[in-house]
Amino acid sequence: MSEKIIVSRDLGVLRLLMNRPEKKNALDREMYRALIAALDGAARDETVHAVVFAGAGGNFTAGNDLADFRDFAPGRDIAPGAEIGAEIFPALTFVRAAAAFEKPLVAAVTGDAVGIGATLLFHCDLVYASPETRFTMPFIDLALPPEGGASLLVPQRFGMAKASQYLLLGESFDGAEALRLGLVNALAPSEGVLDLAMDAARRLAAKPSQALFAARRLMRGEPNDILSRIDAEAALFAKALTSPEARERFAAFFASRTR
Repeated sequence: MSEKIIVSRDLGVLRLLMNRPEKKNALDREMYRALIAALDGAARDETVHAVVFAGAGGNFTAGNDLADFRDFAPGRDIAPGAEIGAEIFPALTFVRAAAAFEKPLVAAVTGDAVGIGATLLFHCDLVYASPETRFTMPFIDLALPPEGGASLLVPQRFGMAKASQYLLLGESFDGAEALRLGLVNALAPSEGVLDLAMDAARRLAAKPSQALFAARRLMRGEPNDILSRIDAEAALFAKALTSPEARERFAAFFASRTR
């Protein structure tokens, strides 16, 4: 398991701590693979009844590490017309795993929750955040389409007007707005968010597991629609990565970091 993902157990709860604070926990391929392995293990482990996502150093995650996008080369990484594979985009495999996961997912969110750091939350059952948390889905500003099922889940949760504001305009919103929109269950000071999330996860883990998992499955329905949308988004995403617009945006981003 990667040192960038710290895995710990607390009774029936598995905690996955994104631990790359110097990069605001931006997710690289190594981290995605560690998360995929952890979810796979949790799905098969009958003693795990809930999973908690959290971030170290005051931030949830700044989203995908843009270096992976910048360095993507279709001729080298994927053949024309080929299906997108886990080794090329482990983020795709991770978000599919989260969407299809049969046990409750809980998130403790502070600081920045950007890109997949925001869209992952739509696959969680319970989300706790600080009032100062900044949620951002900046896909369009990077010349990329939404990912993680966001094009389906955000309008369903927020309504079309707010979905357009936060997906098309790419505006950020804070914890209070996330609570009002129904993305977040409760707010707490930053230092108390993880405790709140872990307490909720322990309460879930203490419930009769078969009834809990069945209720969750009935509430969510079959995952085929969301998995199909995730795959459709991913195909457009891979194509957009090589567009001149996207390359220009990536170059500008990395140039600004060297100034």
